Amino acid sequence: MNSKEPNQAVFESRSAQFGAARRKKKRVRAILLAVMSVVVVAVLAAGYYLFNLQHAFNSKSNTVALNFTPEQEQARPVKDPDDGSMNILLIGVDHADDDSGQSAALDGPVSQRSDSMMLVHIPEDRSQIYIMSTVRDMYVEIPGQGKNKLNAAVSFGGVPLLIQTLEGMLDTKVDHVAMIDFDGFKELSTALGGVKVDNDIPFTAHNTDYFYPAGEIVLEGDRALRFVRERKSFADGDYQRVANQRKFISAAAGQMLSSDTLANPGKLYEIVDKVSPYLSFDSGFDAATMVGLGLQLKKVDTKNLAMFTMPTAGSFTSADGQSVELPSERAIEQISHALKTDTMDQYFKEHPPEE
Repeated sequence: MNSKEPNQAVFESRSAQFGAARRKKKRVRAILLAVMSVVVVAVLAAGYYLFNLQHAFNSKSNTVALNFTPEQEQARPVKDPDDGSMNILLIGVDHADDDSGQSAALDGPVSQRSDSMMLVHIPEDRSQIYIMSTVRDMYVEIPGQGKNKLNAAVSFGGVPLLIQTLEGMLDTKVDHVAMIDFDGFKELSTALGGVKVDNDIPFTAHNTDYFYPAGEIVLEGDRALRFVRERKSFADGDYQRVANQRKFISAAAGQMLSSDTLANPGKLYEIVDKVSPYLSFDSGFDAATMVGLGLQLKKVDTKNLAMFTMPTAGSFTSADGQSVELPSERAIEQISHALKTDTMDQYFKEHPPEE
């Protein structure tokens, strides 16, 4: 171990004091991604009898080509054939922050790094959905690249290297991959005919003429996207942005999964039609697979998903000057065990997420 790195035990003891506001910000960002993913699965399952719905999804969504090298494929964990649980890696991409304007490649090195990376674990009994957000600045071993921030793996080697990094860290296989562009939320709000929220603080979005009055407002298109992104207009910055994001999430999820939406074939089709171009999945994760998964998860309450952030052990400055977060080796060992033994319910009870 590098003598300049701080003692692991010291950072374990300080982890409770570390970045509550940052954890909340990242957790809500993760919720945006997760809710969108779960809703797409639920919508497809609700409309499973509609061939056109599945056809629209398959034809308009994108495919992640997971071109593992022979060495990467050989290093991947082997899953027990009797293990019926499922692990899905969710990757959030925000092209609005990419000045190059180019779309991110999915199977090779890309210029931008992912803002959100989550591992979704679905137990064999399909009783719950566990969504673990990973900290993008976590200082980990990236195969062939040495130590760096977790999200640097995407820049170095695309999605395959990110998968290899996570699988190596957790000794658990990733079954499927989903990449979601946050611009999809803009289209989603339009497909819903606007999302109605109760706005606490009147404000004008930074560098725009978008004014959001206090009280009940309807958010649609670019105005919806700016509402959930805005922080510079508030004295408490990220705290109010988090509050606004939660309002939007709650309202959008309620509208998307309402009986009025799920029982309306035209509305289902419009949602899938508008959002699918912003979604990318591995070749084995098509509409038919999602329909089957959605039907298996029909008893899960999507408003009470089991969500948490992978614990870290504190922050420090790396030798190359980066501000990074140390992984909690103890938490990694516990989570790895829970994933491999399909006992995430027990882990979640013993380590409830911070509010």
